[in-house]
Amino acid sequence: MLIIVGAIVVMVSLVVGFTMAGGHLEVLIQISEFITIGGAAIGSFLIMASMDDLKKIMAAIPRAITHKHHSKEDNLVLLKALYELFLLAQRDGLLSLEKHIENPAESEILSQDEKLIKNEYASAFLCDTLKVMLSGGVPPHEVEALMDIEIKSFKTDSHPTHALLTKLSDGFPALGIVAAVLGIIVTMGSIDAGAAEVGHHVAAALVGTFLGILLSYGFVGPVATNIEHMLEGDARYLETIKECVIAYAKGNPPIVAVEIGRRTLLPGERPSFSELESYLRGKSE
Repeated sequence: MLIIVGAIVVMVSLVVGFTMAGGHLEVLIQISEFITIGGAAIGSFLIMASMDDLKKIMAAIPRAITHKHHSKEDNLVLLKALYELFLLAQRDGLLSLEKHIENPAESEILSQDEKLIKNEYASAFLCDTLKVMLSGGVPPHEVEALMDIEIKSFKTDSHPTHALLTKLSDGFPALGIVAAVLGIIVTMGSIDAGAAEVGHHVAAALVGTFLGILLSYGFVGPVATNIEHMLEGDARYLETIKECVIAYAKGNPPIVAVEIGRRTLLPGERPSFSELESYLRGKSE
């Protein structure tokens, strides 16, 4: 929601500042400039992006608008679900996990973490890894390598989503200059039409430059950065799951395994050791 709030602040600040300086808003409404910059931006975007990339970007933008970063409470719920899963495996053997990882949405342990269940990629990441461990004969370092490969694939696959938007953002000022140059060409064609007409054409040309810079630094660039941070958070989420699973696979007790995973969390999202211990004890009783 902060994206919407930020966009409103940008627009209100521009409108108020412009009108306070004596500007007339109707001057900024230059449809020809909108078409020139918008059409050129869409065309260049189609040239550099694949259809798959476009789908990912269209899915990422609304998700970024509604996205909430993981809180301490969210991470406590995740660590608690993994703790109880490892505790069950320690008590009844790895095979006891089969019913939980075959259908995590119906698992009384995993279904406690709604964010994990809704995140199909992370849920499959965890369950598929545990299935490999259930097959037996796979040493912990091989499981770790397998999880690292998938995290790397996730990062590689998601990178174009924000990288392409960043490139588009970088190109908007140049497209604004192109629109402005076209406007000046039109102005030169009507140089003998009088000062008022020439002034109108010059103003329209400058609106093109204004739009290009505004779209770049006021909207597209910040959205690209927001999506980048969101995807980095998704990758860290996978890293936390990986560290917990590998720590348990190496023979650590469940409480130690989730503590190792806790250390991978960013300070602002990380519960303290005592908070984690109290949460596990209170929820497990």
